[in-house]
Amino acid sequence: MANLANQRVLVGGGLLCAAALLCAGSIAPSAAEGPRAEAATPNVAATPNPVAASTFPIASDARLAGDARQTRFILDLDKPIQFRAFALADPYRVVVDIPQVSFKLAAGTGAAGRGLVKAFRYGLVMPGGSRIVFDLTGPAKIANSTMLEAANGQPPRLVLELEEVDRTAFVQSLAPENRPELRPAIAEANAAVVPSAAKPAQPPDARPLIVIDPGHGGIDNGTQAGGEMEKNLVLGFGLALRDRIEKSGKYRVVMTRDDDTFIPLNDRVKVARNQSAALFVSIHADALPRREGDAQGATIYTLSDKASDAEAERLAEAENKSDAIGGVNLTDEPTEVADILIDLAQRETRTFSNRFARLLMGEMKTTVRMHKHPLKSAGFRVLKAPDVPSVLVELGYVSNKGDRDHLVSESWRNRAIGAISQAIDAFLAKRLVSVGSGN
Repeated sequence: MANLANQRVLVGGGLLCAAALLCAGSIAPSAAEGPRAEAATPNVAATPNPVAASTFPIASDARLAGDARQTRFILDLDKPIQFRAFALADPYRVVVDIPQVSFKLAAGTGAAGRGLVKAFRYGLVMPGGSRIVFDLTGPAKIANSTMLEAANGQPPRLVLELEEVDRTAFVQSLAPENRPELRPAIAEANAAVVPSAAKPAQPPDARPLIVIDPGHGGIDNGTQAGGEMEKNLVLGFGLALRDRIEKSGKYRVVMTRDDDTFIPLNDRVKVARNQSAALFVSIHADALPRREGDAQGATIYTLSDKASDAEAERLAEAENKSDAIGGVNLTDEPTEVADILIDLAQRETRTFSNRFARLLMGEMKTTVRMHKHPLKSAGFRVLKAPDVPSVLVELGYVSNKGDRDHLVSESWRNRAIGAISQAIDAFLAKRLVSVGSGN
């Protein structure tokens, strides 16, 4: 299992190089040639892009035209860009990878589909790279894709033309690594040729490491209501929590993301595992569909193979699907995780996770409003590190106006952060004593 994890770290490093080539314009537009499946996975170790946002190309408008047989997508830009377009099966999608772009599109763009496209979404998928993902109504091929220069008063435009095909023709048009029936063999071949990496040296700093994981990001907005997006709310909270913890000087802190970047769920877990974290805290904000009524208050989740209630099961299912929002779902790794979950070490880790969850509830209930059932469990993939105590905190419901007002309130945020900091101190107190005594 260690070798497998190291192999994925090596692949991740190579992907960052691929993203850099894309931004440099070295990847030519291609409708027929799809990238290697893993090339869409962001590298969690990447540093924020140093280029000022003002220098990024600007997308000013996006629109669909056509019908259920032929559909055209047009993206207006202020300058030409390089891109790569490819299709994926199960579910049917088309993905367009482009350099980092500032999307200045009207609110709601992409929510309504047309013709072969049910809807499309867009955003930052890694530092230096953006992505547009089209959810299709059925199998379709990329009949044409081109970047048009500015002409006749029209700005530079990226044009993608889709054409209806049957399932057989669609699958045959895919690159081999994206064909459903060939994925297992290709994955096995890749695993056999990737060399294992040397185990990184342990850092000299002996202070406990805390990983803060703001949910969603980039192309994945999370829940939305009242003009607020979950990805922004939890990032602001996570950064403020990091600053409060670091100010104490007792701990080291690592963020799974510190900007608007999409990070796959399994890579978030790897951040904690690769750095031997003492604690993993994932930050989210839920939203309840209107037909299911209203709910409010913070909730703390721990890992369980069986959800504690229907609401916990619904939330876990929704969160676990978030990788597919990035367009390429590379999370077919259940075997490794399932084997570990039955190990004694995993059971011990769950015990520590539950202990921290109870401490956290005790601190938070004295300062912020809690859900009527504040402690729950479900099968969140982001909590499945076998050797790192992990919790997922739903700060409140974006769909509830009262909670939404709290989430944007600096006073409320400070109280909630103070409660989490106190719980961390109580949980790691024994560890700090051990480190201080040199044992």
